[in-house]
Amino acid sequence: MARRLTNQEVAEIFERIADMLEIQGEEIPYKIMAYRRAAENIAALGRDIYDLWAEGALRTIPGVGEAIEEKIDELLRTGRLAYYERLKAQIPEGLLELRQIPDMGPKRIKTVWERLGITTVEELEAAARAGRLRDLPGFGAKLESKILAGIEAVKRRKIAGRVPLGVAWPLAQQILDALREVPGVQRLAVAGSFRRMKETVGDLDFLVAAEDPGAVMERFATLPVVEAVLLRGSTKTSVRLQNGLQADLRVIEGARWGTALQYFTGSQQHNIQLREHALRRGYSLSEYALTPVGTETEILCAAEEEVYARLGLAFIPPELREGRGEIEAALEGRLPRLVQLEDLQGDLQVHSTWSDGQASIREMARAAKARGYRYILITDHSQSLGVARGLTPERLQEQRREIEAINAELGDGFRVLHGAEVEIRADGSLDYPDEVLAGLDLVVASVHSGLRQDRERVTARFLAAIYHPYVHIIAHPTGRLLGEREGADADWEAILQAAAETGTLLEINANPARLDLPDSLARRALELGCRLVISTDAHSPGELAGMFFGVAVARRAWASPEAIANTWPLERLLAWAKEKPHRLRRR
Repeated sequence: MARRLTNQEVAEIFERIADMLEIQGEEIPYKIMAYRRAAENIAALGRDIYDLWAEGALRTIPGVGEAIEEKIDELLRTGRLAYYERLKAQIPEGLLELRQIPDMGPKRIKTVWERLGITTVEELEAAARAGRLRDLPGFGAKLESKILAGIEAVKRRKIAGRVPLGVAWPLAQQILDALREVPGVQRLAVAGSFRRMKETVGDLDFLVAAEDPGAVMERFATLPVVEAVLLRGSTKTSVRLQNGLQADLRVIEGARWGTALQYFTGSQQHNIQLREHALRRGYSLSEYALTPVGTETEILCAAEEEVYARLGLAFIPPELREGRGEIEAALEGRLPRLVQLEDLQGDLQVHSTWSDGQASIREMARAAKARGYRYILITDHSQSLGVARGLTPERLQEQRREIEAINAELGDGFRVLHGAEVEIRADGSLDYPDEVLAGLDLVVASVHSGLRQDRERVTARFLAAIYHPYVHIIAHPTGRLLGEREGADADWEAILQAAAETGTLLEINANPARLDLPDSLARRALELGCRLVISTDAHSPGELAGMFFGVAVARRAWASPEAIANTWPLERLLAWAKEKPHRLRRR
């Protein structure tokens, strides 16, 4: 029987197919996009792909059509994919590693391969340091320097040894589901940076309160996703998972759950500060108990809330536990009421089959309404983004008529808003004329190309859009892709100040590959008086469910519901949007 593959391994194969097709110069861009979309959605599955396969439900994965379904079937049945093997025979494997380097797109990879015989990152670095890239067509000395800087950035990411939260999430849920089935399990959770919802995760820390530790340990150590058992004890087991992550399981007494969960959630800096605060209150705090100083009397806490209450503190949500003033705020009653998923009334970046989405506007609207939303904003791409089938002004008007018909069908209580994700061009101009932008309900502006422009030019592009009277939202501002591409080098302080001054909203993109704005920039934006939106950038109905990733970023930024514009009622949101040109004139 073929070795059982993880969701991540299956996704990686389809991602590599897309990379190899691009390097070969595949002339049908939608074919490449289909493989990438399938890979992205397989990686984000909340279920084992083998379960969907057994149920004949692979087509329920967004982006999986007949051709890709057949390839998944072949891969899961045999452990191999003939199409993938044929491509690997044509493309040196090391070339795929070059895709990690910023500014090294498929055409440039093909150029260095064909002209210089370069097939590895090490060979690319050596050639760049020797000045051999600058004379290649489309390169130059400036790009050569950028490539070297990109190689150093990739090295830093590898040293960090962390994976994006969106990769760790489905794997952790799969393990939790398996442990939940063990008889006698009372409580279970994932602690550490995962519970604090950090954008990347170094390992997974599972806590379980159970009557029989041995049964839980046995189930954990024999899970299909476990590659090797590193440590096996009476209350702790450590394993290495098939994707390389280490996972630790601790089984604890239910009576000590609160202190254990608090301790293993961290962060280290938060715990240090909390222990210091406990000592000032006359207690010693450990993962086992609170102990009055000078005694051996243990005060057991079965819930985290008890730990903080005993120390005279309001409960501090896990997302805030980074040692950044949260203990002082809890002591003084200054912790904000953090935004929750239930506060959101709509999603302000959603795509459809009019551009690169996987579902119709009607399907996206019905899925959003079923989630309890009051509105969504359709933001298909503008005309210059050809790879995403961007809309011309004429097609945009056709789309408006379809949206009006759908709104008539859906009736009161839900509204499809007509918008666009408009490209900010290299010179800072927008992809539609003002008269087209003025006819939209809300305009989302974004940068997809030229992210590696120098600091002054890329900053000027953002500022031009922010000061534009018809731009309401800046989407995924830094342009980063976690683990793959660093964000633009821009003057973020100037950009955030301009957004605060003009009232332009900044997006927290909930796509787990982006999580952009990052929490640090989002918090600074709030300090400067900016308002934010949280959007999924959904290209299929299933992707609407990823909103909680964006909410987590906002919570880590200390955002209250009032600071998030898509918690507002529709009437307020639209009135605010119409007011922007007047606000700019009053400056």
